[in-house]
Amino acid sequence: MKKLYIALTAIAILLLFVVNKQESDTIIIYSSAEQFRNDELQLQVNKKFPDLKVRVMYTPTAKAAAKVMIEGENTDADIIHALEIGYINNLKHLLGDVSELTRIDYLKEFNPKNFDNNFVIWERYAGSFTVNRDILDKHNLPVPTSYEDLLDPMYKNLIAMPDPKSSGTGFFYYKNLVNVMGEQAALEYFDKLSVNIKQFTESGSGPVKLLNQGEVAVGLAMTFQSVGEINKGMPLEIYFPQEGSPYSMSGTGIVKKSEHKKDVRRVFDFLVNDFINYDKEHFSPEMIMKNQIITMDNYPTDVEYADMTGIEDMAEKERLLSLWKF
Repeated sequence: MKKLYIALTAIAILLLFVVNKQESDTIIIYSSAEQFRNDELQLQVNKKFPDLKVRVMYTPTAKAAAKVMIEGENTDADIIHALEIGYINNLKHLLGDVSELTRIDYLKEFNPKNFDNNFVIWERYAGSFTVNRDILDKHNLPVPTSYEDLLDPMYKNLIAMPDPKSSGTGFFYYKNLVNVMGEQAALEYFDKLSVNIKQFTESGSGPVKLLNQGEVAVGLAMTFQSVGEINKGMPLEIYFPQEGSPYSMSGTGIVKKSEHKKDVRRVFDFLVNDFINYDKEHFSPEMIMKNQIITMDNYPTDVEYADMTGIEDMAEKERLLSLWKF
């Protein structure tokens, strides 16, 4: 019996070693992108690198940032992908140099040098006033084309906006108006707007969902999600305020502990030089590259972008969110 116990223990230890060895050989990508985009990335990585074990793990933005910050060099992640700009900018000291790994001709404001070559910009995700024409017509309402229009009592309980405390989309609307109006005037504006808001949604996709359900007429939404629904036949229309389309960015980088691992660099190279083009063509087309061509049906072109100065400043974001009371 004792010999059997010893044998079983030895087998268990051996299996544990094998599992741990397999895990250590796996390249881990923490991705904060939507699951359908992660699924496509996993599919293409598997096809491109049949000799490697690569795992794309959906990891929500705040969780990914906190985990890497706490674990530091001990994190199991090799690549941090599509992490919101404020968070990834806060992790720069834990990320490796990507200057020799990117060949994308970025717009000047998105050049990796602006971020000390610790990460590349993965996407710009932007916002727009999205309206459900059927609901506007039902209530005999005009299309609002300015932030001031949204304060009109006729839109009471017919507007949805993402909550800046839980949504990067909500925050970029908030930050843009702070930049344009000044802090106090922006806070006073949102005090007035809240009267007309049916729901401050937890996620950035919330307003589009409510528009689709016919629960609101106007959503402060993400443009690429609105276009996606339009292309499915939903009666949505997109408008931009005169202040321009507010936006934020996300970034992708290599965790410093893995920056010299050959296979990790191979995967990163594919991600930020090849797959990025597929992603911009099919999922998130906002302009980040020179000579970028938008091919998605019904996607707005020649968009004027809003003043988003300081959107990457995490300390300022936390300060502004401490003033948000809804």
